[in-house]
Amino acid sequence: MANHAAPGGYDPQGSSTASVGATPLTAVHGNGEPTAANDRLALNGMGSFDWNLDTDAFQLDEIGLEVFDLHSDEFDGRPTTLAARILQDDRARLDTTVSLALQAGDLTVAAYFRVTCRDGSLRWAHTQGRILRDEQTNPYRIVGIIRNADEELAHAEGMRALTADRRRQTDSVRATTEALARALTVQDVISVLTDTEGLRRFGADGLALGLVEGSTIRLVAATETPSPELKALDDLSFSKVDDQLPLAEAIRSRRPRFIGDRETLCARYPRLRPYADEMGINAGAFLPLAAQARTLGALGLYYRDTRRFSTEDRNICIALSSAVAQSLQRAVLFDQEREFATTLQNTMLPRRIPEISGGEVAVRYRASRTGREVGGDWYDVVPLPRSRVGLVVGDVEGHDSHAAAIMGQLRIALRAYAAEGHTPSTALARASRFLAELDTERSATCIYVEADLETGTLRLVRAGHLEPLVRHGSGRISWPSVRGGLPLGVATMLGQDDYPESRLDLNPDDTLLLCTDGLVERPGQDISDGLQALAGAMRSGPADTEKLAEHLCREVLGQPGAEDDAAFLLLRRAAAPGEQVPLRMIQHIHQADPEGLVEARTTLRQALAAWGASPLSADIELAADELITNALLHTDGGAMLTVELLTNGRQRVRLEIQDCSSEWPRRRVPGETATSGRGLLLVDALAGRWGVDPLGTGKSVWCEFPLAEAAARPGP
Repeated sequence: MANHAAPGGYDPQGSSTASVGATPLTAVHGNGEPTAANDRLALNGMGSFDWNLDTDAFQLDEIGLEVFDLHSDEFDGRPTTLAARILQDDRARLDTTVSLALQAGDLTVAAYFRVTCRDGSLRWAHTQGRILRDEQTNPYRIVGIIRNADEELAHAEGMRALTADRRRQTDSVRATTEALARALTVQDVISVLTDTEGLRRFGADGLALGLVEGSTIRLVAATETPSPELKALDDLSFSKVDDQLPLAEAIRSRRPRFIGDRETLCARYPRLRPYADEMGINAGAFLPLAAQARTLGALGLYYRDTRRFSTEDRNICIALSSAVAQSLQRAVLFDQEREFATTLQNTMLPRRIPEISGGEVAVRYRASRTGREVGGDWYDVVPLPRSRVGLVVGDVEGHDSHAAAIMGQLRIALRAYAAEGHTPSTALARASRFLAELDTERSATCIYVEADLETGTLRLVRAGHLEPLVRHGSGRISWPSVRGGLPLGVATMLGQDDYPESRLDLNPDDTLLLCTDGLVERPGQDISDGLQALAGAMRSGPADTEKLAEHLCREVLGQPGAEDDAAFLLLRRAAAPGEQVPLRMIQHIHQADPEGLVEARTTLRQALAAWGASPLSADIELAADELITNALLHTDGGAMLTVELLTNGRQRVRLEIQDCSSEWPRRRVPGETATSGRGLLLVDALAGRWGVDPLGTGKSVWCEFPLAEAAARPGP
């Protein structure tokens, strides 16, 4: 120790501290008679010292010598003798601390430091002293006390450990409560308990959860399962409430039980011995799960080591079991209400789907994951005369029993209108009036398709609903443009229930998808993301409709965020064995629709690109524009556009426009200043050949465009 290196200001955490100084004491050698003050210090395990800074003489009493593990004949009164006992790192800090206190004019100094005992062990010591100064504030003496601080620091360390343990317990209860608050179903609660975090929160190595069902206890969760041989010998998956088993006893007594060793555990519950031996169970805590005066079940926690369950351990287990019980009570009620809602919804949907000739139909309904809400989504398949079939998918506004009741009435009404033979537009208009007359504020979206699977013709009407999706036999996905009107009910109240009809062609091996928005909408996401995900799932799914329906349920409805109820319907047109699948596109253009021509042009361009006929796209589009415009201007109805890739003989694209007029077009020779009359001249110049065919209710103007070998290949 340096010249001024008396015990100074270092604490166990490595910081210098100044404290209230000791009262100046009369210097006493270890062999002198103690003063009254020294006597009181000795009774408190404190030694005293007196350090003369001018002579560097250091006097230390017997208690002080014991702190340094020195005998009286081993101490020569020099500070360096004491410094040799102080740990080297602490010695340097003590020198610095005392020097700074002397230079700064401090009146007191205090510190913790470590002493090396004669047997090589370390002990903590604490000193505090008062610095005496003369009239010029020069220090000349330090007097104070020194004591063994091992017990004090051990107590402080124990308190810190206890505080940290209590903080861990509080955090564990909070984290478990937060996780259970997000659990909706019993399965969600089980997932929270059995994951690695759940076991860590309880501090257990294994867990078993049993629920009361009448007079039996059903084991619904276990983190470890016994071997098949042991399970066959004594299966505890179901047990009686009055059995001599720990979960059963906890349920009967409604009191927790903690057992800290295997022998006690097996002696009290002999049936557990094979399980304890096989799975290494040495201790257990068995907690009843009770909420609102009802015992729901019991929770068993297992440990591989013997344990002494402290008061804190017991309290945290009881607190966590209470949180589990409250969550289980909510989850059981939730599951019951969800089952009721699903049952109610399913009873209002068709009990069976009729078989149809020429195709396959698959339907699915998934109830809302919120459980308590009854949805208004529905589907229906209606057999129609002449091998036709009506397909309906709709969604009533709202999620409650009222929405489900309206859905049931609306489904039956629309089914009746379709079965009476009304056209799709008329059936939907009547359904809208029916909903408006129900004296309800609810509206409904719907899409109705009348399908003729012999010809592949689809007549579609849409009331505020999502457009359909088509997966072509080649695997290509398209979203046909189907014009729509206002939702049912709203359209009638606003006097706009005249729904436009669209016509599409479904080729053999093509699959049509009709769905509600629950299939594509996710909270916080743009609906276009859901539409893209649905298209990707349709593209990657199997050809069989039932397998494709399961694929969509797994890949779309099974993803996170799919909370709303959803319904969808799949229709696949069958291909006759050995029949070559034609490549055909049909589009209906209404006379009063100014955007119909634009939609037809877009659809035509997409079909030609898919068939590898893009080099002829400009000529075919121009010819189609001229023929469609002629039909719309010179007839009293719309036009039907049919484009087909013919592969018999020389490959060619056939363009056909049908209208309801029997008057044939005339090719004229317009003058230089004429603004019309050049349509058929353009068709004649662009097409390889063209002609006009009479129909029973009008005519068909057609033209064909030959394709080069390299260009005539179907798209993917």
